[in-house]
Amino acid sequence: MDEIKEKLSYLLAEKFQEPEISHCFLLDISISVRQKVEVFIDSDTGVDFDVCRTVSRFLEGILDENKWLGETYTLEVSSPGVSRPLSLPRQYKKHLGRKLVITLDDDSQVTGIMKEADDEGVLIVWEEKILEGKKKVNTPFEKRCSFNTIKNALVKVSF
Repeated sequence: MDEIKEKLSYLLAEKFQEPEISHCFLLDISISVRQKVEVFIDSDTGVDFDVCRTVSRFLEGILDENKWLGETYTLEVSSPGVSRPLSLPRQYKKHLGRKLVITLDDDSQVTGIMKEADDEGVLIVWEEKILEGKKKVNTPFEKRCSFNTIKNALVKVSF
């Protein structure tokens, strides 16, 4: 299965060079023992139904032609959704201004608004009520988290 995943990853990287979907990139491919292929893609501008359909038809053509999974398989192409953690630095930039819950390598957590994102990491800001004298005062905090210390990062959706 790993060999098929590698081939599909390579072919998708080539496909994403096409101008109409050059804003897209691959996040993950999983293939279950029941021949279910799940492909998660993301984009700098958002993934819509037409992009998923384009990628799905492209992959169906390859899988049908090469018979890598036999005659019967299930293929799902989708965006990652809010329940999947951010995995590539490229994903963070489109979530500027949103609340993140970041788990670091030492298992500590940082929760706050992502103020900055660059190729090295992110800057998270938050406020905490700190007792000053007899009253609590909102005190601002910030923490720079480099990507090599981030174990997991989730966008926290507020309703």
